[in-house]
Amino acid sequence: MTSPPPPPHPLPGRAPADGAPGREESGHEKPDRAESGRTEPGRAGPPGPEAPSRGGAADRRERTLWGAVRHSGGRAAAITLCSVAAALAALAEPAVLGRSLDLLLAGSAEAPRWVALCAALIAAEVALDALVALLTGTTNARSTAWLRHRALGRVLAASPHHAAARFAPGDLATRLTANATEAGTVPATAAGALATVLPPLGGLVALLLIDVWTAAAFLAGAPLLVLLLRAFARTSSGTVSRYQRVQSGMADRLVEALAGARTVAAAGTAAREQRRVLAALPELAAEGRTMWLVYGRAVARSGVLMPLLVSVVLAVGGVRLAAGAMGVGDLVAASRYAALAAGVGSVAAALGGLVRGRAAARRTGELLALPAVPHGPEALPAGGTGTLELRGVTVVRDGAAVLDGVDLRVPGGATVAVVGRSGAGKSLLAAVAGRLLDPDEGHVLLDGVRLDRVGPGELRREVGYAFSRPALFGTTVGAAIAFGADRAPAYAVRSAARAAGADTFVVRLPDGYDTPLADAPLSGGELQRLGLARAFAHAGRLLVLDDAMSGLDTVTQRQVERALARDVRPGTRLVVAHRLSSAVRADLVVWLEGGRVRAVGPHRTLWRNPAYRAVFAAPEAPTGAEPAPADTAEAHPGTAEAGTTGAADAGTGTAAARPGAADAGTGTAAARTGSAEAHTAEAAPTGTVEALKGSTDAGTGTADAGTGTAAACPAGAEDTPAARTGGAVARTGTERA
Repeated sequence: MTSPPPPPHPLPGRAPADGAPGREESGHEKPDRAESGRTEPGRAGPPGPEAPSRGGAADRRERTLWGAVRHSGGRAAAITLCSVAAALAALAEPAVLGRSLDLLLAGSAEAPRWVALCAALIAAEVALDALVALLTGTTNARSTAWLRHRALGRVLAASPHHAAARFAPGDLATRLTANATEAGTVPATAAGALATVLPPLGGLVALLLIDVWTAAAFLAGAPLLVLLLRAFARTSSGTVSRYQRVQSGMADRLVEALAGARTVAAAGTAAREQRRVLAALPELAAEGRTMWLVYGRAVARSGVLMPLLVSVVLAVGGVRLAAGAMGVGDLVAASRYAALAAGVGSVAAALGGLVRGRAAARRTGELLALPAVPHGPEALPAGGTGTLELRGVTVVRDGAAVLDGVDLRVPGGATVAVVGRSGAGKSLLAAVAGRLLDPDEGHVLLDGVRLDRVGPGELRREVGYAFSRPALFGTTVGAAIAFGADRAPAYAVRSAARAAGADTFVVRLPDGYDTPLADAPLSGGELQRLGLARAFAHAGRLLVLDDAMSGLDTVTQRQVERALARDVRPGTRLVVAHRLSSAVRADLVVWLEGGRVRAVGPHRTLWRNPAYRAVFAAPEAPTGAEPAPADTAEAHPGTAEAGTTGAADAGTGTAAARPGAADAGTGTAAARTGSAEAHTAEAAPTGTVEALKGSTDAGTGTADAGTGTAAACPAGAEDTPAARTGGAVARTGTERA
C-alpha cells in the first residue's frame, strides 16, 4: 500500500503589520467579528443568502469538480489512456512470464521470443507510468490554477463587504491555497481511477482462468477487503473535513496576529497571542492523529490480509501443482495475479485522495457562492458634472438598518462633507455612493443614470476613491500611483503626486518614482498622500475621499485641498470628514445621525445647532462650557470681545485682530500688512469662538490658530465682508459670549 500525501498545512497570505498597508478599505466601518455576520471557519452562517443550504453546498462542490475536470479534459483523457495501458501491461506480464518459464523449462525454441515480449511489456509499463506521473503533475497544476483563478475572481468581483463578512482573511487564504491544491488533484485522481481498479479485477479474472480453486481461495477473503475499503472511506471523510476546518481557524488567527504585530509588541502580549493562535493546536493534532490512525489501520489490516491471501493462493496452487492440474508457469502467474487482486492499497490511496479532494472542493466552491456585483450596459452622459443622487437608500446589517431611507442630492461640481459621530454610517454612505456596496433598498444615480446599470469599466473610470489606509499595488512608487482601471501616463502621475503633496518626498527616494515599493520607507501620512495621488491621477466626475487625509497635518491638508480644487479634474467631491476644517471648507455638509440624514446645508448654517457643534466636540469638556473642537482655534470658556481695535478675548484665550497679530486661545495668527480675512461672529451661546470656512491669511502665508485656522465662525450672526487688501477687518464694537 502506498503512503498518503501529508496533511495540508495552513498557508495564510502575508499580512501587513499593524498600521502598515493592508487590504483596501471595504467602504464601511470595520465591525467587530461578532457583529459582522462573519462565520467561523467550517461553521454554518446565519440563514439567508449568505448561508446556503447543505444541498446547495453539495451542488457547488460537484459543479466545481466537474468544471475542473472539463478544464483539464484533454490531459485527463490522456492520463486515463496511459494508465489503462500501463494496467493492461501489468496484467499481461504474469501470463507472459509464466509462459516464458514453461518454454524455458521445456527448452522450446520459442522461449527467446516470449522472454523478449516479457521485457517489452515491462519497459512499456515503466514508460507509461512515467508519462502518467508527468501528466498527473501538469494536470494537478492546471486544475489548481483554474480553481484559484475562478475563486479569486469571484472574491474580487463580489462586493468587498460580502467577502469580508463571510470569510476571515486566514480562512480565505487557506481556501485559495491548501484547499485549492487538494481539490486540484481530483481530475487526475479520477482519471486514473479506472486504471487503479483494473489490476485487482483483472487479477481475479486471471485467477479464475488459470484455476478455479485458486480463485475460490482468494474470494474467501474478498469480503474482508470490501469491509476494509468501506470503513476507510466512511471514517476518513469526516476527519479530513474537521482537520481542514481547524486548520483554517488557526490560519485566520495567525493573520490577525501578524496584522496587529505592533499592537501586540506595544502591549507586551506576545506570549498571550502565541497561546491564542495555537490554542486549537491540540484539536488539530487530535484530528491529524485520527486521520493517520484511520489510514494506518487500513494499512495494517491490508498488510496482514493481503500476504495471507497470497499465501493461501500459493498453498492451493501448490496442491494443484502436485496433483498435476497446474504447471510451474501457471503457479508463478497465479501468485502474481493474487498479488494484483489483493492490491487494495492502491484503491484505498486513490479513494483517500478523492475524499480529501471533495472535502477541499467544498470549501473552495463556497467562494464561488459569493454574489458577483452585476453591471449594465448603459453609459454615463458625456460632459456630466457629477450630480449624485441617493433615493431611499437603505443598508441592513444583522437585521438592523445601518443606513435608513437616505434621500440625498449633491449638485454636480460641489464639495460635500459627510459628518457624524462614529457609527453614524459615514463610510457606508461613501461606499454606496461609488458602488463599492449595493444598498439593500433604493438606488444611487450619477448624472441621472443608475450606477447598477453602468458598465464596470466606465464606472471605475468616472468614480474614484481614496481611503484612510490605502493599499499600494505595483512594483514601484510610480506604478502604485498609476494603478487603476486605465494606467495613468507618467506626466499624470507626476502632476497627481504634486497635487497630493507627495512629489516632495518621492523625488528624495533613491530612484525617485522608480523606487521599488519594498525599498520605500513610508510614514502613515506619506502613505495617505500616495493614495491621494493615485485617486487624483484617475479622478473622474465623482471623487470619494473616505477619511483620506486623517494622517496629514493641518498645513499639508490645506495645501492638498487647494491643489484638489485647482489642479485636479473638476467634479463632485464627497469627503468623509472628522475634522471641522474639512466641513468649514465644503460647499455643503451632510449631517448623519443614526443612519439617517439629519440635515444638509452650509456649515455656517448648521453651526447654529448645538447638536451639530457637539459632533466636533472633544470627548470631555469643563462643566458649563461648550466642548472645544479638536482642530479649530477656539477660545476657552469666558468672554469674547471685539473692540474698535479688533480684539476678541474669550476666557483664558484672546483672539485679537489688529495690524500686528491675532491671538486665539493657545494659538496666534499674525495679520501682517497684506490681507487678513476675518468673519464677524456673534459669540456662541456657551462662550466659544469657533472656526468657520476660510483662514486668516497673513501677508503671503496662512496661519491657523490652535491647529492651524483662526477664523471666526458665525453662531447666528451676519457675516461682514473681509478686507482683501490693506489690513485686518474686525467688527467694531464689543461682543460678549
